[in-house]
Amino acid sequence: MNSRERVLAHLAGRPVDHLPLMPITMHFATDVIGVKYGRYAADHRTLVEAQLRTAEKFDFDYVSCISDPAREAADCGADIALFEDQPPALKEDHALLADKTTLGKLKIPDPLGGGRMTDRVQAAALFKEKVGHDKLIEGWVEGPMAEGADLRGINTIMLDFFDDTSFITDLFEFVTEMEIRFAKAQVEAGAHLIGIGDAAASLIGPEIYHEHVWPREKRMVEAIHAMGAKVRLHICGKATRILDGMGRLGCDIVDLDYFVNMNEGRAKMPGQVILGNIEPVGVLRNGKPAQIAAAVAACHHAVGPRYIVGAGCEVTRDTPEANLRAMCDYALGNRP
Repeated sequence: MNSRERVLAHLAGRPVDHLPLMPITMHFATDVIGVKYGRYAADHRTLVEAQLRTAEKFDFDYVSCISDPAREAADCGADIALFEDQPPALKEDHALLADKTTLGKLKIPDPLGGGRMTDRVQAAALFKEKVGHDKLIEGWVEGPMAEGADLRGINTIMLDFFDDTSFITDLFEFVTEMEIRFAKAQVEAGAHLIGIGDAAASLIGPEIYHEHVWPREKRMVEAIHAMGAKVRLHICGKATRILDGMGRLGCDIVDLDYFVNMNEGRAKMPGQVILGNIEPVGVLRNGKPAQIAAAVAACHHAVGPRYIVGAGCEVTRDTPEANLRAMCDYALGNRP
């Protein structure tokens, strides 16, 4: 049983030889091959090399195209700050949709048009060439709340929910269609699974989430499934108030950050495959290997067999290798 087969079997509820292992590594992966993060985010060949080397070194079951949330916004024309050794960042004080009327003139960028979205599609294609039969390949798109905030500005969009819900509707419809097209390009290039990153959804209340965000996330999940791919939902932060909605989306995997109680996560999402929950800094980075193994075991016990090993969010770049190895060894030594 290879890594891709292991993850797909686990998602289908079939027996596997050990727990799947799918931690998010970006900064950490650049350090494995000794490159600056700016290169990782700008050049799919560097990203693929870093992911492959990290997956091989720590026995991960997957590789990922994830790098930063600014790809779609950049191709829409947003003002992006680039750094030598940090992820690209959106300039909120120069948000593309600071003037709401700009949305009416905005065109959905072509994922194959040569921009930053294309570079991610090329990463999926290169992964397929190198490990398409052996490792699960993860593409990535932004969720409606996250991308809406990227285009409008996180503080401004929070006011829009009360001041201009018709604009929110138009914005989220634009974003949802863009992300579905982006996901399709990655699936056609070779991605087996699409991660939907919607961290900003953890900042809104359940009423706003269920009225405005959930229906668009649901449409994205259904569209990706129709493409023949799996879906991983990543809403880091304190998502406790929207757990029931997250569980009803029909995602194949739901990540839970350490802010969420794992017992409550399981109770609100019975039967759902749950990933993560290990605190990336306080436990995985700063703890001792025995403490980390115990933390993973506690998550496994709380969730039961429908569990995948990973941190609550990204493995930080200065995490000791022995600490990451302790988490990995737990997965390799334990069946669901």
